[in-house]
Amino acid sequence: MSNAKVALITGITGQDGAYLAEFLLAKGYIVHGIKRRSSLFNTDRIDHLYQDPHEANRRFILHHGDLTDSS
Repeated sequence: MSNAKVALITGITGQDGAYLAEFLLAKGYIVHGIKRRSSLFNTDRIDHLYQDPHEANRRFILHHGDLTDSS
């Protein structure tokens, strides 16, 4: 897995972000996704991709953050 390509997707819970995550995971990528904590959008589009943070060799990692927050 050390040779796997890595992708970062902002807006992972949106339609385009979720489809892109599925596509890249199918291609063997490790996918990191950013979701705003304050986002009102649910995570239905990516729930099936979620992996337990304690699981070894995860390929889908969800991060909470906001690119517009400068603090």
